[in-house]
Amino acid sequence: MIDYIIKQNIGDVCKRFGHDFSSEEFLISGGAGFIGSWLADVLLNLGAKVTCLDNLSTGQTTNIDHLLSDSGFRFAQGDVISYSANEKYDYILHLASRASPEEYQQHPIETLLANSLGSQKMLELTRKLDSRILYTSTSEVYGDAQVVPTPEEYWGNVNPVGPRSCYDEGKRFGEALFMAYHREYDLDVRVARIFNTYGPRIRATDSYARAVPKFIRQALADKPITVYGDGMQTRSFCYVVDTVLGILMILMATNAEGEIVNIGGTQEITVRDLASKIKMLTQSRSEIIFNPAPADDPKRRSPDISKAKRLVGWAPKFVLNDGLKTTIDWFRKNPKLVGKSPSEYL
Repeated sequence: MIDYIIKQNIGDVCKRFGHDFSSEEFLISGGAGFIGSWLADVLLNLGAKVTCLDNLSTGQTTNIDHLLSDSGFRFAQGDVISYSANEKYDYILHLASRASPEEYQQHPIETLLANSLGSQKMLELTRKLDSRILYTSTSEVYGDAQVVPTPEEYWGNVNPVGPRSCYDEGKRFGEALFMAYHREYDLDVRVARIFNTYGPRIRATDSYARAVPKFIRQALADKPITVYGDGMQTRSFCYVVDTVLGILMILMATNAEGEIVNIGGTQEITVRDLASKIKMLTQSRSEIIFNPAPADDPKRRSPDISKAKRLVGWAPKFVLNDGLKTTIDWFRKNPKLVGKSPSEYL
């Protein structure tokens, strides 16, 4: 699958930007995580050198074990809020943060610090090195949006002190800090607001699994598929290949400096219908059951991606059914979720 990404998508993007990655050095905070490890894979295949920084609070070594023998890859186990480096990095991708609602509510201070002090640490390193940095923010900054599909200009409807605020407000502060560094120091920053990404390597081995991996695991085991609330809340899911492409396109585009861009799928679906779709695709005998809704759970979530199309020419290519089939196949082939290269899954 990596070959497909490079030849059919990223290769075209790099050619359009006239960019050669072979002499570039990248730092990825959260690089052993779901999206971070995919970025490392792709960048290494493009010829770049990659340092993966991760404290393994949510990242997994199984996601990067296959990269350890690559001469262009280095794993630095450590926390983003205390990281220091003497190396020269041309690009920094700041992904480090807990992202599962159940999990960040269990670790609110750590989540806030990763997106505040961690962001400052990465920004100061970028300023010292005179490099370029991208921050992966989230659709959660919109809260329970009153405008759907939601454009980047929407300011949000967030509970600043609720149980989800450690993530929502942490990311909002991170965005504000990035823009402050851009305005005060003329730093080359970019922000990608990511909507519900899924695909191979998504973490699903514990109680913190998000909707797609949780539903797939439950369905494959013929166990009850547990939906929060009445299941009529909506989400728009984006396959990891599309998300990775969007991040790299925003990072490399000459006209994206200082910009905040939505990256997400446009197929809005209720969580109830998602559960039914996964049950059907897995041919499961599972019953769908409903648990109490969590506090401050957004009722609708779908991005307006007009800016991504206009600014960098990005739009998702994978439809939900195809992405789910691929993800389900990965789960079937990896019942213990042992991390390998995506090319071995797809």
